[in-house]
Amino acid sequence: MVTETTVSPAPVAAGAPTPLVDFFSAAEARVDRWRQLSAVVRAWQAAPALNGAGDALFAEAVALFAEVAPLETLFAYPGPRLMAVTEQALAERNAGVAVRLIQHMSAALLSGAYRQDTSAWDPLQEEGAARATDLRIPDPQTFNGQKPYFEVLVVTPTDPAHWEHARHDLKRLRRPDDAFTYEIVQVGTFEDAVLGAVCNFNLQAVVIRDGFEYRSRHDVPVLRDFLRRHLGSGDAAAAPGTLALALARALKRYRPELDVYLLTDRAVEALAGSEEAAPLRRIFHNIEEPMELHLALLDGVNDRYETPYFNNLKKYAQRPIGTFHALPIARGKSVFRSNWIRDMGHFYGTNLFLAESSATTGGLDSLLEPTGTIKKAQDLTARAFGAPRAYFVTNGTSTANKIVVQAICTPGDIVIVDRNCHKSHHYGLVLAGAQPYYVEAYPLLAYSMYGGVPLMAIKAALLNCLAQGTLDRVRAVDLTNCTFDGHMYNTLRVMEECLAIKPDLIFLWDEAWFGFARFNAFHRRRTAMGAAAALSARIRQPEYRSRYEQAAATAGPIDASNPRLLTTTLLPDPDKARVRVYQTCSTHKSMSALRQGSMILVWDDDFPRVEGAFEEAFFTHTSTSPNLQIIASLDVARRQMELEGYELTMHAAEIAFRIRREVNSHPLISRYFHIATPAEMVPSEFRASGISDYGRPHATWKDLIDAWDDDEFALDPTRLTLICGWAGFDGTQFKTLLADRFDIQVNKTSRNSVLLQTNINNTRSDAALLLKALADLSREIEHRLNQGGKAARAQFVSRVRALMEDVPDLPDFSRFHDVFRDQPSGPANIGHIREAFYMAYDAANCELLKLASADIDERLKTGPELVSANFVIPYPPGFPIMVPGQVITPETIAFMRKLDVKEIHGYHADQGLKLLTPQALAAHGSRKGQPTS
Repeated sequence: MVTETTVSPAPVAAGAPTPLVDFFSAAEARVDRWRQLSAVVRAWQAAPALNGAGDALFAEAVALFAEVAPLETLFAYPGPRLMAVTEQALAERNAGVAVRLIQHMSAALLSGAYRQDTSAWDPLQEEGAARATDLRIPDPQTFNGQKPYFEVLVVTPTDPAHWEHARHDLKRLRRPDDAFTYEIVQVGTFEDAVLGAVCNFNLQAVVIRDGFEYRSRHDVPVLRDFLRRHLGSGDAAAAPGTLALALARALKRYRPELDVYLLTDRAVEALAGSEEAAPLRRIFHNIEEPMELHLALLDGVNDRYETPYFNNLKKYAQRPIGTFHALPIARGKSVFRSNWIRDMGHFYGTNLFLAESSATTGGLDSLLEPTGTIKKAQDLTARAFGAPRAYFVTNGTSTANKIVVQAICTPGDIVIVDRNCHKSHHYGLVLAGAQPYYVEAYPLLAYSMYGGVPLMAIKAALLNCLAQGTLDRVRAVDLTNCTFDGHMYNTLRVMEECLAIKPDLIFLWDEAWFGFARFNAFHRRRTAMGAAAALSARIRQPEYRSRYEQAAATAGPIDASNPRLLTTTLLPDPDKARVRVYQTCSTHKSMSALRQGSMILVWDDDFPRVEGAFEEAFFTHTSTSPNLQIIASLDVARRQMELEGYELTMHAAEIAFRIRREVNSHPLISRYFHIATPAEMVPSEFRASGISDYGRPHATWKDLIDAWDDDEFALDPTRLTLICGWAGFDGTQFKTLLADRFDIQVNKTSRNSVLLQTNINNTRSDAALLLKALADLSREIEHRLNQGGKAARAQFVSRVRALMEDVPDLPDFSRFHDVFRDQPSGPANIGHIREAFYMAYDAANCELLKLASADIDERLKTGPELVSANFVIPYPPGFPIMVPGQVITPETIAFMRKLDVKEIHGYHADQGLKLLTPQALAAHGSRKGQPTS
């Protein structure tokens, strides 16, 4: 979020405390600082010896080196040796040596050469320095067999003077047949260990030796507040013998993927069987088994590196298989021997075809009944995402949503659902025969989009059902998190308060766009599985009961007539509450999986009660011919996120912060383009923190964490709503322009915006491409307006006003027709959508009316009511403005008539609106014994 270095820019005296402020962005700023230092020392070397500018440049180089030095103690590279000789070169004013060394280190950090090239670590290696400065472009067609590199953080109470000896002893344990290579980072305090975990993306394991101190020598007040509030630590006066375990807990809460080992001289046998040892992968008695520690480090990383399905598929592809099953493309003979489609084989290569099969033998396993490599891959996925269970889905999260809805619902159940959710939820309710209780998200009229559903609206729906005597039929709450446009729910608070009203409620969180969020501590707090883990732990804590009793006394009885329930924070009864959470996740949308690769993550205390139904729903919707490459890619995506997800997701956020800052502060671009801020996307009533934007001068990482902990809604910084209406472009027009002219693809559009999404695939070069395009377009607009005179300016202003001010109101859900409601006197947005949906299958029940027809206006005034026969979903905005059985209002017709989008699912302009006829509605009501209007 903040690209300033974490270290004070002033020269730091030896032994003086270094204030570390925005340490969460340190790793992203690190390379920039080294490149800046490299430029300064080159300029110093080139400056005339007797010129005062040389002295100023030397002083700047010394200050910059002093600035980066404290941070470098948290990384293995450059390491103490390179840092020491560089410091000596500066002290001796040896510009030539300083330039060579700093260029050497800067280039190695930028290219990553230090991971594989041993000469990058040697200050005397001129050849290594030259190689490190080369631009290294990875060849996507080859894999050179180099060992993956990682770093191990060692927290030790020993004198730093002895650290080099200890590092050397561990390096001596390496063997040629080790699968990985690693380097050691040593720190001596609790706070420095946490700083290392925060800043160092290369860390895969932490070795803790008892007896270290708590406080860092750096000035880290922000860190101390973070430890106290978010990691359950922060006590410098911790009892002897407890600091190591407190550190282990803090590290696992912040980066759960890390392996943590403890070296102690305590009674390890008793400790190993205690609850306190839960965060530890293994406990060693002091350092009596250094080789076992070395092997344990490699084994721990290998557990995450293992991809059982992908590995077996690679082995299968290398076997000489004779295929007599129904998949001619397997082994590729029908392709490579063809006279006409051989180019397909050349394009995709041989491995794709060698790895295809319709068999489930030979270790390939069955997605429908997994017992082998798929089962193991799913178990590893569950561990990685913090879920008790995980299931692979190979035909997208649209299918995953329908599986879950059908598994947890029976006909007649009520599901409280966001009317603006993905259409798969609506269709899932149709298939399950459940009744949607539509609740409305807050509107963002300026951009023709919706945010999230306020918690008060969800609680009101539950209390309405309580008043109607139907709360027992409310099965689930179904919400999208985060939304397409980046609105993140406070998932923990939503579930806590809803469970206070109905303790066995099931939650389906559609996190199609949010799967990556598990892998950094900031986003994780807003995820379904993160909240499920926190809630499950919280209600089992002994001190929770007193909190619950106090909250219950304040709120009063759970009764529909109690007005305090809507405005008071509610807590669930620990004796009754069941944590039942399902998360669907489009792995392909935010991780390195092939298209349609999706997952279902399950945290359900009562899963045995629905396991049979879940299995049937999975069988119903899962193909018996799943794509093997999609399954393999899900396996590999999990591996990548467990090993480098923290780095990748933090990098994606940092790129988004850079784009946001550059667009909104650029003197030219900001005249015509703007990235919507949290203040513009989240109304103040849902943003108690008052945070208005991300990045300095608006906010620090600390401000962001506080806001994400407490606010009802927060904006995912990786979602950038780029307002293009000020430039005179509507969203669809601008999306096409970016693609056709600049080769830039964007996510979605609204009336006056496009959505940009930074993800783990993006680089700073991508950011530069976008910013260059916006700058070019801004200059063209300026030139056109300057050349066109008053007429051109008037036309431009008129176009901007039409896009930014004359926006249509967004239509709310009206109501279901009475014949589709069990209680016409009850809530109007609960209805039997399945009945209406299947009525439309009979053409005799339907009529068509042109949208511009005067008959529509007359029917709206005098009746009979217009009732939709199907879903009508315009893109954008992408939510159904009509559902089967819905009474159509003048507001909905007005919105449709103002739409200027090309794509409207469920509506054909040449035919008109598809409606259920009044006669069909009357007949349906008569069959049900209901009066009709």
